[in-house]
Amino acid sequence: MKEQISTAYWHEKLNQLGIIVIIPSYNNEKTLADVIESVHFYAPDILVVNDGSTDETAGILSRESNLHIITHPANQGKGVALRHGLSFAKKQGFRYAITIDSDGQHFASDIPALIEAIEKEPDTLLVGARNLASDNMPGKNTFANKFSNFWFTLETGIKLQDTQSGYRLYPIQRMNVDKWYYTAKYEFELEALVFAAWGGITVKNIPVHVYYPPQEERVSHFRPFRDFTRISILNTVLVLVTFLWIIPRNFFRKLTWKNCKQFFSDHVTHSPESNLRITAAITLGVFMGIVPVWGYQMLITLFLAHLFRLNKVIAIVAANISIPPMIPFLLYGSYVTGCKVLGDPVNLHLNELSFENVKSVIEQYLIGSVIFAVVCSILAGTIAFILLTACRKKKI
Repeated sequence: MKEQISTAYWHEKLNQLGIIVIIPSYNNEKTLADVIESVHFYAPDILVVNDGSTDETAGILSRESNLHIITHPANQGKGVALRHGLSFAKKQGFRYAITIDSDGQHFASDIPALIEAIEKEPDTLLVGARNLASDNMPGKNTFANKFSNFWFTLETGIKLQDTQSGYRLYPIQRMNVDKWYYTAKYEFELEALVFAAWGGITVKNIPVHVYYPPQEERVSHFRPFRDFTRISILNTVLVLVTFLWIIPRNFFRKLTWKNCKQFFSDHVTHSPESNLRITAAITLGVFMGIVPVWGYQMLITLFLAHLFRLNKVIAIVAANISIPPMIPFLLYGSYVTGCKVLGDPVNLHLNELSFENVKSVIEQYLIGSVIFAVVCSILAGTIAFILLTACRKKKI
């Protein structure tokens, strides 16, 4: 039925929704014209980003009508092409941008599915979910997607079936497309998803069709070693940001009186767990919040809480003792403790930050932080156990 609807209908529909289709292209002369033609059936506004192609791409685009064109003199990477395309679309006032690859693997006939989904849930970021069990799906693509899915879930808490698909619908008016994006190659597509999720944009998969030609006919610019290395570096940075900033930020955003009462009701006063197990979760969280494993405290806390079957929510909340306002006190307490244990004088030069100064205090800090963490966690656990015993007994 959708195939029988006229071009005029779809053009009017996309105009009403404020949608432009962006096609980044680099040396895809064999498929580009067909992709543009198939997209034109549905979209009145198409932007092709010619990312420094050295084949006949420029000639093909010169023969096309009703196109927006951005041309890069030299190849800069898919990430840059997408960023420039999204920025252009936002400045032109479009509300959404659909991105589709120029190598012919995506089907323009899936555009109606994206339209139907965005009408039901406006301002959602939709990612086309490919059938990863397809016979012609390259092995490196399957591995890369699973690899990307894992890190995306760790960084955002959102589970997606496919995070690597280039077939997407972006709610560009809600995205800072001119800022916060730093990568230039394939890793941009993961970065964009993570930043969108961190910004409160709903991210969802929607099934799409995909065509992978036989191996001998494929044109791929994906370089496994280089691109996996860049993706790994990006994920390392994003995980650090997640645990140092995003999780504490989200924690404080939810720190309302109502939420606090609900938290204590669910996990403390009406919890089926014993006082001792709740205390153990608090002790673990405080300890992990102080020990010097910056960037991985929350991840390790989750792992240990799961390993010892402790309340993960309580452990994570307790680990947030290392929130930014508390960090100076924790660092100083750890350093002073280390000095006392080693018999060294407390000698900090806060007005003179240099590598030599940091090197001179690192031993005291590392040793002291572990001891300070043990002391603080035992103290917090003791206070918690006393309060739990008194409050829960009173409640009963």
